[in-house]
Amino acid sequence: MQPESVEQPMELVPNTKLSALLVLLSCICLAFVSATDTITAAQLLNDPETITSNGGHFKLGFFSPANSTYRYVGIWHADVSLSTVIWVANRNKPLNITSSGILTISDDGNLVVLDGQNRVFWSSNSTNTVPNSTAQLLDSGNLVLQGNSTGSIIWESFQNPSDTCLQKMKISTNIRTGKKVQLTSWKSPSDPSIGKFSAGIAVRNLPKVFIWNDGSLYWRSGPWNSRIFIGVQNMTSVFLDGFSVVDDKEGTFYLSFSFTGETFPTNFVLNAQGNLQEKYSANGENWEVVWSALETECDVFGKCGAFGSCNPQDSPICSCLWGFEPKNTQEWNRGNWSRRCVRRTPLQCERVKNGKIDGFLKLTTMKVADLADWSADDDEQCRNNCLQNCSCMAYAYDAGIGCMTWTRTFVGSYFG
Repeated sequence: MQPESVEQPMELVPNTKLSALLVLLSCICLAFVSATDTITAAQLLNDPETITSNGGHFKLGFFSPANSTYRYVGIWHADVSLSTVIWVANRNKPLNITSSGILTISDDGNLVVLDGQNRVFWSSNSTNTVPNSTAQLLDSGNLVLQGNSTGSIIWESFQNPSDTCLQKMKISTNIRTGKKVQLTSWKSPSDPSIGKFSAGIAVRNLPKVFIWNDGSLYWRSGPWNSRIFIGVQNMTSVFLDGFSVVDDKEGTFYLSFSFTGETFPTNFVLNAQGNLQEKYSANGENWEVVWSALETECDVFGKCGAFGSCNPQDSPICSCLWGFEPKNTQEWNRGNWSRRCVRRTPLQCERVKNGKIDGFLKLTTMKVADLADWSADDDEQCRNNCLQNCSCMAYAYDAGIGCMTWTRTFVGSYFG
């Protein structure tokens, strides 16, 4: 709706220059206020200055971890008293406390961390930069580098995470190019440099979440069934409503979570010990852990070896599945369960020709083994096809996934 026109006395006309000046000054002030979440070549950030996202949820600036004198550029929650750093720029190249750190936009349009002598300690290192780009801290916690005129995103922290996954962040893998977006742990609570643990999504016929220890599999979820990752303790569609796994049909699978409505600050953090934990702050003062990937020794991948099951309430925690025995009894009794279990009596699947067939042992409260072959068979077809295949060692059926069969080494984890 347009405002009504108002006739003004002629004697006020000479004062229009003053009015225009006041309007101009007001615009400048508003522009200055709105730029408190932005970094430009002209509006650089000097240690110990910070900027705050528009809604006041996140801050970006220089910090020192506990028991450290080094300086880093990071992002942390502004609305939680016990601040938690969720992203670090120069995590592998810290500034000395006397280095007079600067966060700014370089001549080539990249976001850079410099010391007082203009030496580069970190760069967004994008090849798609444009002159006069700007960096803005969004209220999602995402730091985006964008073209000043086009507004297109050139680089973003959500695609270059540290140890923390926030709502709407996409943890992804491209099965065609091998490109991945993963979490990487800190080395220790006082050292944010890249640690030995990483976490992400991988697709081995079916999407799953993995934690790796120096590249070796350390923990895995069960496969995604369109609602949850099956076989994960305390994971229900109610508990983790908002999780989604998306196949973009161009080779990329990504995992994200987003809760609807007003929610508390919630993160998934891969800590220095390799445990992926969900944390939230209900009171704005501290953080509570509400879920952990590894709660017992049995959650470590392959703890009891192939054809072994693990129960944290038993002593020892490892045992062989029914019909199997330790391959090396002496080592097994010494607590070395990595040598696997072997079948006591070889299967005679050719007995099918004589009207006699082998059967299945039903196992419950198990996390299904890795490296499953998938098909759209129903439960009965899945069972029959496995039974008639001499190399099929086990099968499982989930309505949201379909038929899963295993023709390789079977590694399971028992939750009790």
